[in-house]
Amino acid sequence: MKVVLQKDVLNLGDAGDVKEVADGYARNFLIPRRLAVRANDGNTKAAIHQKRLAELKRDKRVKVMKELSSSIEGKTYEVKVKVGENDKLFGSVTANDIALAIKNTGVELDKRKLELGEPIKSVGEFKIKVRLAEGVVPQIVVKVVGQA
Repeated sequence: MKVVLQKDVLNLGDAGDVKEVADGYARNFLIPRRLAVRANDGNTKAAIHQKRLAELKRDKRVKVMKELSSSIEGKTYEVKVKVGENDKLFGSVTANDIALAIKNTGVELDKRKLELGEPIKSVGEFKIKVRLAEGVVPQIVVKVVGQA
């Protein structure tokens, strides 16, 4: 039976794909869970149209993120924190602190896009990856400066 996938299905395909599957698999699993609908002319055309719109939207988003990437790539952002003896931080520098430092330069960035890896708990310079979109991952430098 030919079906049009409504959602991504593991080991089968992505939303909008037209696939040939076993009748029982379609009737008992895909269709009741609203993962797919029976393929006919209307459904197939609608699925192809939806897929094209999704690709255009993704391409536009990647283009915007590449522009943002070029504006932040390799720049150094300074984060001031309170330190104690031997330049030990009180707490750690979080993704939110870095996002605020970037925002102060006029660039709006979501803190969830920053990949710290491990918490920053000392003064110095750290390279941070910013995952903006698929294939768009600029690196920034965060300079942690202590103040008494």
